Amino acid sequence: MTVSLAQVFKAAAQKAALSSNGIPDSGADSSFGQEPETTLIAGTVSVQELLWLHGEASTAVVLLLLALFSTIPIAGIGSIISLAIFALAWRWARQVETTTVHGRVGNIRLSRVWTARCLNFLAWLYKHADRWLEPRLYALSERSTRPWWAVWICLMGAIIFLPVPFGNLLPSLSLMVLSLAWMFRDGLALLISLALGIAALVFTAYSGQLAWQIVVQSAQWLIRL
Repeated sequence: MTVSLAQVFKAAAQKAALSSNGIPDSGADSSFGQEPETTLIAGTVSVQELLWLHGEASTAVVLLLLALFSTIPIAGIGSIISLAIFALAWRWARQVETTTVHGRVGNIRLSRVWTARCLNFLAWLYKHADRWLEPRLYALSERSTRPWWAVWICLMGAIIFLPVPFGNLLPSLSLMVLSLAWMFRDGLALLISLALGIAALVFTAYSGQLAWQIVVQSAQWLIRL
């Protein structure tokens, strides 16, 4: 499955590059669908259009894309994406499949530079996921564990929501690994997701403590003045 997705995103990246250079692509693949094809001619892509490129999307795919977009350095995007992550976590716990992203989040559009980067990254990710991931430690990905993973998704979404410099990276990586692990039912990858999330918690706590110390020292300096 992921091998074919890698090919789809590699082809989409090439199409976007041609479009960005003003070169028309006469060999468009109709499997992309009319809407994504038209957008790629402009050299840009949105969250919803990335879902269309997946063909058959799933809740795990939606989570993967939301986590990926939360790493992009756009002011305020983490706060917007985190709200969508909270909503997805609720559906995840209730075992309700989510295959689309509507509204403001679904319409978030990348620049040409970030479109190319995201498409190439997804091609690389799916290519290597097929090599690295496999079904194992099934107990961690059973349906009964979904509420617990939903809590974890909410926790990572909360960290993404916080305005901590570079604070989005580790929780977003944790969610991306969780998404791929769930697709492959790979319990070992789920443990890696937990490790990344714990690192995110430690980094956030340290950053918060550092920020508090700066505030206290600044207040003391003002008092002395």
